[in-house]
Amino acid sequence: MDLTFSPQATAFRDELRAWIDTHHPGAAPEGEEASFAWRVAWQRALAADGWAAVHWPPEHGGRGATLVESAIFNEELARARVPQPANVLGLLLGGPTLMVHGSEEQKERFLSPIVTAEEIWCQGFSEPDAGSDLAALKTRAVKVDGGWRVTGQKVWTSYAHHAKWCMLVARSEPDSARHKGLTYFLMDMEQAEVVVRPLRQITGSAEFNELFLEEAWIPDENVVGGVGNGWRVALTTLMNERAGLAFGLQVALRALLDELTEVAAARGLLASESVAERLGDLHVRCELLRLTAYRGLTATMKYGQPGPEGSLTKWMWSDTNQRVSELAVELLGPGALATDSRWSFELLRARGNSIEGGTTEILKNIVAERVLGLPRLR
Repeated sequence: MDLTFSPQATAFRDELRAWIDTHHPGAAPEGEEASFAWRVAWQRALAADGWAAVHWPPEHGGRGATLVESAIFNEELARARVPQPANVLGLLLGGPTLMVHGSEEQKERFLSPIVTAEEIWCQGFSEPDAGSDLAALKTRAVKVDGGWRVTGQKVWTSYAHHAKWCMLVARSEPDSARHKGLTYFLMDMEQAEVVVRPLRQITGSAEFNELFLEEAWIPDENVVGGVGNGWRVALTTLMNERAGLAFGLQVALRALLDELTEVAAARGLLASESVAERLGDLHVRCELLRLTAYRGLTATMKYGQPGPEGSLTKWMWSDTNQRVSELAVELLGPGALATDSRWSFELLRARGNSIEGGTTEILKNIVAERVLGLPRLR
C-alpha cells in the first residue's frame, strides 16, 4: 500500500484547497433551522462548481473522482472545518445505491435533485425492536393496485424532519424469515400517512427522529432492485455508509486530539507521565484509524466495492472519539462540563457514536464473522 499521492491526486487536493479558501462559508449560524439552511447553501455552492458529489460520474453532476480523490475530499472538508453537504445521506448512500440497482427512469428522476440539495434524503432502516439488526425489521408493505401500502415504525432517522425522500426497507412477504422477503423502496415523506417525531438528545439537539407509517403510499415505480431483493440492495447502502465517512471522521478526530493536547500543554499537564502516556495512546489510535481507512480504500480499489473493513473503522472511531472527550473532562475539570463548553458538547454527543451507523456490538459481529472468519454466534 503506497500512501504517497500521485501528481493527479496532489493537483486535485490543491485545487480543492484553493476553492475552499475562496468559498469558505464561515461559522454556522445559531439555531437548528438556520444552521441547516446554511448547509444547504453550502452544498449548492459546492454543486455549482462540481464539488458536491466528486465521486459521482460527470453525467450525474460529479467529477468522476477516483477513490483516492474522494478520500482527499472528505479529509480536506474536515481539515478546513467546513461542514459536510446538507444532503449527505443522498450523496453517500441514496445516489450510489440507485446507480447500482436503480432503473434508468429512477436515475433520471432522483439523482440531480440530490446533488443540488433540492430534495433531502433520509434512511429508514432501524426500528425500535430491531435496532442495528436490519433483518429483524417488522415494517410491512402490502401490495395494492399500482403500488404498496406501508405500515410500521422507524427510529434514529437522521434528517427525517428535513427530508423529501426516504430509503425505506420493509417486509413485503409477511411470513418470510430474516433477510428474505424484504423490499427496498423510495418513500415520499410529504404525505399525511408519514408522521415525523424528533428525538431530543442529551446535547439539546434533535438530529434524529422517529417515523410512524400508517398505510403510507409508495408507487410501484419507486421499488429499487426488484420486489424481494431488499436485502441485497440494502447491503450496498450499508457498505457505502460505513466506508464513505471514515476519512473525514479520522481527520476531525485528529484535530480534536491536537486541540486537547495543546490545552494540556498550556496547563503544564504534559509533565505528568500518565497524561502523556494517555495522549500518546490516543495518538496511536488515531493513526491506526487513518491507516485502516486507507487499507479499506485499497481493498475497494482491488475488489470494486467496499468491504467489511468499513465496520472496523466505524467501531474504532466511535471508541477513540469517546476516549478523547472523556480524557478532556478529566484533564480540564468541572469547567469542561459547563453548558457553554465545547468539551461538554463533545462528551455528551460522543455517547451516541457507538449506536449510530450500526451499534458497536453489531459491528464486532461483522468483523468477527466477515474479517476474522469466526463462526456465527446464532
